[in-house]
Amino acid sequence: MPFQHPEGIGYGYVVERYAARKDSGHARYLVLKSGRFLRPEWPHAERFTRHLIDDSATITDAELEALLGYEWRSRLTAAWLIGVGRRATFRERIGDLLLASEFCFSGSAYCFALARFGTHTDAEILTAYLDHYLPRTDLHYDQPAALGALLRLDARLGTHHADRFTEPDGLWDEWTRGTGRLDHPDNTPAGLRRRTDLHCDFAHGWTRP
Repeated sequence: MPFQHPEGIGYGYVVERYAARKDSGHARYLVLKSGRFLRPEWPHAERFTRHLIDDSATITDAELEALLGYEWRSRLTAAWLIGVGRRATFRERIGDLLLASEFCFSGSAYCFALARFGTHTDAEILTAYLDHYLPRTDLHYDQPAALGALLRLDARLGTHHADRFTEPDGLWDEWTRGTGRLDHPDNTPAGLRRRTDLHCDFAHGWTRP
């Protein structure tokens, strides 16, 4: 997909305003990427979260599109704002960006947004991603985040999309073996689901159901 600096479409301010914003001494995209906002001892959690919630409600669709059309920092931030605000009109756009996997780091935020939307359609998007990328044992992209999000949706929707991926010697085991991450403790299905739950429960605790 083509990408363009927001300045080219009249939205040059959005990177500084939303992605590089510093509510804690660190750029917002770095805090979102690191997950430090989940640490109870982090002193900036409330301030950071309040501003994130406010921006998720007030950012315009055009501003979100400007962020999504740029590089990974902007896309990661936009996807978080979309997920926190449950801006489900961006579902198709998020799904297309996830499947394209053009940039590092932003894909996990797309998976978070789909998990937050919480519908069967979102589960189908994640399933399509895993069908495409789990056979690629040469690629370590966002397979863990996608499986964690799908497992959360299965639990909430009463579905079993992830079963065929997580069965013994299934695609998930093949991928973790092929990428040399079989023994990584965070790569168990339970660990991936727990991580997604932490992100989504964090967002749910600060927004309306």
